[in-house]
Amino acid sequence: MRDYELVSVWGIPIRIHISLPVVLPILAWLIGSGEQIDLYAGLINTFPVVALDPAVLRAGTTPWLIGIVAAVGLFVSVTIHELGHAWAARRYGIEVQSITLWLLGGLANLESMPREWTQELWIALAGPAASVLVAVVCYGAVLVVPSSAPAAVFVLGWLVVTNVVLTAFNLLPAFPMDGGRVLRALLARSRPYASATRTAARVGSLFAVGFAILGVLSFSPMLFLLALFVYGAANGESRFVALETLLEGVTAADVMSTNVRPVSPETRLSDLSERMFEERRTTYPVVDDSGSVVGVVSLDSLRRKRRRNATTVRDVMSEGFPTVAGHTPMFEVVGLLNGSEAKTAVVEENGEVVGTVTAADLATVLQIRREAGTTLSPRTAM
Repeated sequence: MRDYELVSVWGIPIRIHISLPVVLPILAWLIGSGEQIDLYAGLINTFPVVALDPAVLRAGTTPWLIGIVAAVGLFVSVTIHELGHAWAARRYGIEVQSITLWLLGGLANLESMPREWTQELWIALAGPAASVLVAVVCYGAVLVVPSSAPAAVFVLGWLVVTNVVLTAFNLLPAFPMDGGRVLRALLARSRPYASATRTAARVGSLFAVGFAILGVLSFSPMLFLLALFVYGAANGESRFVALETLLEGVTAADVMSTNVRPVSPETRLSDLSERMFEERRTTYPVVDDSGSVVGVVSLDSLRRKRRRNATTVRDVMSEGFPTVAGHTPMFEVVGLLNGSEAKTAVVEENGEVVGTVTAADLATVLQIRREAGTTLSPRTAM
């Protein structure tokens, strides 16, 4: 497991990635270093009625206290930023499955992506707006906290500066940052969504190259890591939308392999091998005596035969598989396949197995639609 639920806000699970407990102490140490304290104290002293003495802030255990509280405050700020996205998404009827905090920030996992450019625009801008609100509140607190609490003044001032800087950085037009989504939304006003995504992804890739060059020249591993992340996210977003476009209007019934005869859990593997050869089929649903689908067996399952000293289908079948109806959108099925053990979906109608959808079936359909632009005619599952 790579993330753990910390708390729930508005019914949305707030999760922390396993990388966060590792990076928090490092971040706290960096913030509390004398060099950082001197730098930020100088910036905060430009605020009205603030006069911080860096020597006082560097004394004793104060740097550690500052570092820990500021690091935690940063990720609280990131959570509020993501909650801004969540609030806007819900305003448009889009549910948020979870918010995950990790090494490079946060991620609001939306149940579906908005396809109206106005919706994506306002959802993307809601996060930076929330960050600006945090900065304003912290700035107001700086002005009222007494000078006898310099550590508190410093942390609040640090959060003001950091939220403003992160907001500006986050609005750069590069996926997966909010600026990339703002750019796509604006482009989608006058062109197809897929085309807008490709253009925004190319811009994001250019920023990634720039970050990489800066990372090498400044010997900054974090900048180089950010470059890899932005480049991967930009290309991933482009592939995601391209896949969704190719599968638009396609259902499980359009893609599935039909005339599938299920096998019994007690079928001997030697008999299954012969049947695969005779029928030129490599994947079968496994149905027990009651007629219930209890698993999926494939050629990959047979490859596990020796390791498990297996003799029957029950010994090697995969029990983690999705069951879908024929009318289920194929893009939804893809998501289910990615999260399943079997990498095969069983298609049922009225309680009976009518077909299976495998990665090979999907690849065939994608190749046809990509190269020939074929429009599949829906077929009725029998």
